[in-house]
Amino acid sequence: MGIWASTASKRGGEMTSPPAAAVIFGANGDLTRRMLMPALYRLAFEKLLPPDFAVVGISRTAMADEQFRGRMKDAVRLFLKDSPFDDALWDEFAQGLFYVDGDIHDPAMYERLRVKLAEVEQARRTLGNVLFYLSIQPSQYVPTALALGAARLNVGATENAWRRIIVEKPFGRDLASADELNLALQGVFPENEIYRIDHYLGKETVQNILAFRFGNGIFEPLWNRRFISHIQITAAESLGVEGRGAYYQEAGALRDMIQNHLVQVMATIAMEPPSAYESRAVRDERSKLLRAIKILRPAEVNCFAVKGQYGPGTMGGQPVPGFRDEPGVDPEAQTDTYAALRLEVENWRWAGVPFYLRSGKRLPKRVTDVAIQFNCAPLSMFGEGTQRFPNMLVLRIQPEEGISLRFSSKSPGQGMDLRPVNMDFNYNTSFETRSPAAYETLLLDALQGDSTLYTRQDMVEASWRVVEPVLNVWDGMKYRLPNYAAGSWGPKASDEMLARNGHQWRNPAPASAPPGA
Repeated sequence: MGIWASTASKRGGEMTSPPAAAVIFGANGDLTRRMLMPALYRLAFEKLLPPDFAVVGISRTAMADEQFRGRMKDAVRLFLKDSPFDDALWDEFAQGLFYVDGDIHDPAMYERLRVKLAEVEQARRTLGNVLFYLSIQPSQYVPTALALGAARLNVGATENAWRRIIVEKPFGRDLASADELNLALQGVFPENEIYRIDHYLGKETVQNILAFRFGNGIFEPLWNRRFISHIQITAAESLGVEGRGAYYQEAGALRDMIQNHLVQVMATIAMEPPSAYESRAVRDERSKLLRAIKILRPAEVNCFAVKGQYGPGTMGGQPVPGFRDEPGVDPEAQTDTYAALRLEVENWRWAGVPFYLRSGKRLPKRVTDVAIQFNCAPLSMFGEGTQRFPNMLVLRIQPEEGISLRFSSKSPGQGMDLRPVNMDFNYNTSFETRSPAAYETLLLDALQGDSTLYTRQDMVEASWRVVEPVLNVWDGMKYRLPNYAAGSWGPKASDEMLARNGHQWRNPAPASAPPGA
């Protein structure tokens, strides 16, 4: 086994992935270079892939296997984070990289793929197991899946050989297109072999929400409407559209972030305890929660949803253009670069508790977190401090993963002067091992056949039912945009939406801010 046997593994060296080949459609694209190939290399470094694991890249660009291996090596060197690059390991890993060029609409390409997979199975002993990854434009998901079915590549040569498919978000543009995609996929692959990937669910802190809630006796009894005032889920980006203006113009923040990532995080925060930590039980509870979210009526949308678009402003002391000034963007674009929703869950645990979800570009800081604010103490016997700074639990998803709890403590000195303080847990300092990247976790899970952290058909449809009424109202109206400056925390209307309930956004403070800010 050479370098595979001698490389140290931080997970004990167990070989947890079965023999298989991963077929990546769009192998010359950005996602493959930045995320997928570094994740697979890292799994190899950890000895979580079998030594004969294979990758078959597919793209229209003509190149030989050696050229493909060279490009992937450059990509892994460039985008590998928090990990060493081992040339000897790469040389052995790269022996399993192969390439097929062709158009995904050309039946002949699938025949060449069939021949290549047969060669790979013989040379690499993959046992006929194949994981297809659609790292391509969403409009090509359906024709590619249908073509795989037409070529019978969706069926293994033996009874024990499996064939699975991973689909990147977005899962449709609305409920109707999501249904169409699901029907097409299920016509080729059984539902239990379809993996709809949402990389947020692979992040350590999102997974740790389940451990935090259901692995500790102290917090779950407080996790309900009697003790929690409201919950905020924020995904803020400091960057603009970064040359993707034409694409983003057709997507927007509500479709791009809230419909999938943040609604799934909300489901993880609010779901009922599953009977066991296994795929069906966990996903059943997430699905139940999503179906319990109150659907906004058209007349409620402008009260409980805010649409925003950034204009010119200042970031890091430098002027930056507005969204409509970005390349490829219509000067009259109505695209939402900021979206905020106030949602409620209609069940006994959460009745009356607002869930505020927001995502935006060109905000002051890149941060994704969940802030759970508890009710104030019933009596202010120590003054207004406990009312101004109620207890808050913050789950930090990125960039610095961890958990903090804000509570009141007596300041040193005479009198009973209470000040807010934080109790912090940080992944990087609390554990000696590095946290695996989301794509490492999710790719390994798909290879193992574990769909716990993947979304299911009914979950996708339920999340579209939540946001579609908002999209319908927004698409039918013309808003005065832009309505927030780049470098600010979003539109004034978003602050007003919370203020009507006596709440305010928790805008993450700079590192130099005092504790409790």
